[in-house]
Amino acid sequence: MKWKWLILVVGLLLLGLVLVGCGATATPCPEAPACPTAAACPECPEAAACPTAEACPECPTCPAPEAGTAGEITDACPFWADWSGSPHADATAEAFIHWNEDDPKEVPAGCAQCHSTTGYQAYVAGIQEDLAFTLETGVPVGEVVSCNACHDAAALTLSTIPFPSGITLTVEGPTVRCMVCHQGRAAGSTVDAAIAKEAPADDDTVVNALGFTNIHYKAAAATLYGTVVKGGYEYADKAYDAKFAHEPGIDTCVDCHNQHTLELKVESCFCHDLETAEGARDIREAGSLMDYDGDGDVEEGMYYEVQGLQESLLQAIQMYATEVSTGAIGYDAATYPYFFYDKNANGTLDEGEGAFKGWTGRLLKAAYNYQFSVKDPGSYAHNGKYIIELLYDSIESLNEKLATPVDLSLMHRTDAGHFDASGEPWRHWDEDPAVEADCVKCHQAAGLPQFIENEANVAMPQSSSMQCSTCHNEAAFPARYEVTEVEFPSGAAVTFENLDSNLCLMCHQGRRAAATTVGTAVEGLEPDTPSEELSFSNIHYFVAGATLFGADVEAAWQYEGKEYAGRNEHVEGFNDCTQCHDVHTLSPKVDSCKACHPSVQSEADLAGIRMATTDYDGDGDTTEGITGEVSTMVDALYAAIQAYAKDTAGTAIVYDAHARPYFFVDANANGALDEGETDRYTSFTPRLLEAAWNLDLANRDPGNCAHNPKYVMQFLYDSIEDLGGDVSKYTRP
Repeated sequence: MKWKWLILVVGLLLLGLVLVGCGATATPCPEAPACPTAAACPECPEAAACPTAEACPECPTCPAPEAGTAGEITDACPFWADWSGSPHADATAEAFIHWNEDDPKEVPAGCAQCHSTTGYQAYVAGIQEDLAFTLETGVPVGEVVSCNACHDAAALTLSTIPFPSGITLTVEGPTVRCMVCHQGRAAGSTVDAAIAKEAPADDDTVVNALGFTNIHYKAAAATLYGTVVKGGYEYADKAYDAKFAHEPGIDTCVDCHNQHTLELKVESCFCHDLETAEGARDIREAGSLMDYDGDGDVEEGMYYEVQGLQESLLQAIQMYATEVSTGAIGYDAATYPYFFYDKNANGTLDEGEGAFKGWTGRLLKAAYNYQFSVKDPGSYAHNGKYIIELLYDSIESLNEKLATPVDLSLMHRTDAGHFDASGEPWRHWDEDPAVEADCVKCHQAAGLPQFIENEANVAMPQSSSMQCSTCHNEAAFPARYEVTEVEFPSGAAVTFENLDSNLCLMCHQGRRAAATTVGTAVEGLEPDTPSEELSFSNIHYFVAGATLFGADVEAAWQYEGKEYAGRNEHVEGFNDCTQCHDVHTLSPKVDSCKACHPSVQSEADLAGIRMATTDYDGDGDTTEGITGEVSTMVDALYAAIQAYAKDTAGTAIVYDAHARPYFFVDANANGALDEGETDRYTSFTPRLLEAAWNLDLANRDPGNCAHNPKYVMQFLYDSIEDLGGDVSKYTRP
């Protein structure tokens, strides 16, 4: 791919040389070389005279439209024709004539930064001086956004950009000039501030003084950067997608849009075989396979998924306004102030239907998000996942007060873990400068390719979920990277015949092995004596490969003198990751299971599968799924751990698989993790630490009953027995 980057760099340099001709000021002159100093000794000659800087060449500026002939203008500005047909040059557009009848005839200070060239230049200069967010004076009407708005000394060196949320970004390259205006004029914090100012009794109290908060128009940057700039109204305790990361080289405003015509660069969308800009509405990639709007169609483009959720949210807004607020509400995207009293409840804006005044906090938040999604017509492409999350959460919030809530049961807010950019595996580093090297391989889109090439990782900037290029080799796309064997934390190396599944093993193996982590820690210590040297470290999450290969990779603490099952061999054709799971949604291929397991009609039915008639857990039920057998033994081990901790280690223990450090001091010894019980458990004995590792391992692979149930029940049984628990009713596989 290096040659492609070289072409891109050369192209941008050439473009930069051409665009200088449209600059409002001359290119900065080169500085003269620094003067040399004489040596500090009497016989040394004097320092040479300083050379002078070369004369600065004159750089032409673009003539105004009314000056000169078309030929002269074109000669000075080679992109004049492109620009002159763009919305930025449309002197008859509402964006530039809105104030023509005002007195005085000027674009107000709050609007001039984006609706005039003079205002834009002054605003950008203000950003560089003090990050000012508004101008002090208006600008006379009659201007458009001309070449000299962006080809201005301050704009050409701009890199810092403030957003309405108060968040400031540093963005390199020409795309930052687009973001000055295409970011909106409000944010989620604006809505909160408006509500707080009126101090309603609760979120459902009608406040007459509240008005609608409008994001403004074409706020593409607010959509693109998602929760990084918090342009949408983000509900408390919810996680949201960050900047949408497209493929390298097609990831900024000017990568995807012609900066002069503003049109989509259809030719750049070669991965999608796009022929027209409108065709972008039909694009849907393998990282977006959920039915977000619940209409049963998972092949329609993301545009239609967003549209479906918009329709459901508007329905919820209308129901809430009628049931909770002061009357029927209507919406018109083209007419200020957008939301009106729908007096005749016909769903359209009719003469005499005035502005809606029945705002509550809950309704205002949802309406803001609806407008946010509508006012960026390219939102589905800029960051469709962020928009989907905002729409879904707004419906969910309104549903709390609706007599008949909008049905969300078939809708989806997020994707499978690999593409859930709002999930903890991708958002954990939001407050950090980078993803540390130890985590990059599995928690950064470019981490796995980096590891495959170098057998090591370095810290990298945070990414937004996986990308196609995580598993697909860009140099030979769509071929996957080839990994011939995978080394596990224990040092054991294994492989699948299907090398594609080895890519799954690279991450779904855990980060530690019992023999090295626990074995090293307990070596030389008395088995039943608490030691301050011992602390719990977990294997990590979703360790399917560790379970599947069992004793071959020694993931569990394996007790001396016991035999353990190695790799679980299923049947031919269903014997590795990609044969049993969809590689993009990660869900089991349920339809493929039906041939041998006719009772399986859904993913939930998989828990009912069992092939053996042995009653492993001793509950007398030999018809329950193997999941039930394993689950009973997991509970039994936890009970044995708690009994041992209290009676032998001398300190009660409690476990929570979802909260670090997982094992806590059970201060009131009630067997449950209560509020305030946050102290790390520090009374581990070697025997207790070994069993705790195995309990946690059993919880770290939610599919362990399918991946290798015999291995799991073996180490559970042995752990219970080693702690002194009663295993007389259990059967060890």
